[in-house]
Amino acid sequence: MKKLANKVAVVTGASKGIGAGIAKGLAAEGAAVVVNYASAKAGADKVVDEIVKNGGKAIAVQGDVSKTADINRLFEETAKAFGAVDILVNNAGIYKFGAIEQINEEDFHSQFNTNVLGTLLTTQGALKNFNPQGGSIINIGSVVSSITPVGSAIYTATKGAVDSITHVLAKELGPKKIRVNSINPGMIETEGAHAAGFIGSDFAAEAARTAPLGRIGQPEDIAPLAVFLASEESYWLTGETLLAGGGVR
Repeated sequence: MKKLANKVAVVTGASKGIGAGIAKGLAAEGAAVVVNYASAKAGADKVVDEIVKNGGKAIAVQGDVSKTADINRLFEETAKAFGAVDILVNNAGIYKFGAIEQINEEDFHSQFNTNVLGTLLTTQGALKNFNPQGGSIINIGSVVSSITPVGSAIYTATKGAVDSITHVLAKELGPKKIRVNSINPGMIETEGAHAAGFIGSDFAAEAARTAPLGRIGQPEDIAPLAVFLASEESYWLTGETLLAGGGVR
């Protein structure tokens, strides 16, 4: 039997990149997957189509994770399609690097609204629909909270907050039999990383050089970790942060 047979998973920000990889990985192990997206409908539909063509179950649901009304609709649609939630992956996130002189209110609020408030609101919404038997919440952090690269003050602050949220909620939700863990990837080759100009840059070359495994990551490097944390194989893990940067720390 597949590891996640008869489970229901919601993955935020799953129209591309790490989120898409996780959604497909969970579906391949038997979970019915809700592919959340903010604006990239075509990408979300493509992920759903791939899952369905491979014999899985999936729907796409639009929603801004920083807006309570959108979160409520996300879980209403989830309940209608598949029932109670067993797995939540808080993947939706944005980033923008820049020196301290470039920081402004708009960048601060946009990153904190999505990366931090979004994680809290989505978890809050999921709890109203979680399986009474418990389940797994997986937050997607970043190794930036450990390596604190230059020019990442806002982004690193948001991911440090995600680390703290993971630890707090592991204690808070343990009595409900809900495990809360975090995966903190290093640089991953995604559409967003290409669009930001990271891939092919000196920054990416340095990231590959300093990684003990000698390369930057791919979405498929992260998906198996999410499957593990979502499955019964990790039943005794909560409040843990898995650094997934090829040895970067």
